[in-house]
Amino acid sequence: MDNELAKRLVWSGLLAATGALASIVAARLAAVVFRRIYGEDPPE
Repeated sequence: MDNELAKRLVWSGLLAATGALASIVAARLAAVVFRRIYGEDPPE
């Protein structure tokens, strides 16, 4: 890959994908912790 624009687009895509995945994982982990603390589903 010699094209700088393509490299930047791939990097941006990877960054967005990993950010979205981390956000989903964090939300699920927070929901698990909330359920263990309060014994009920977290608020919407």
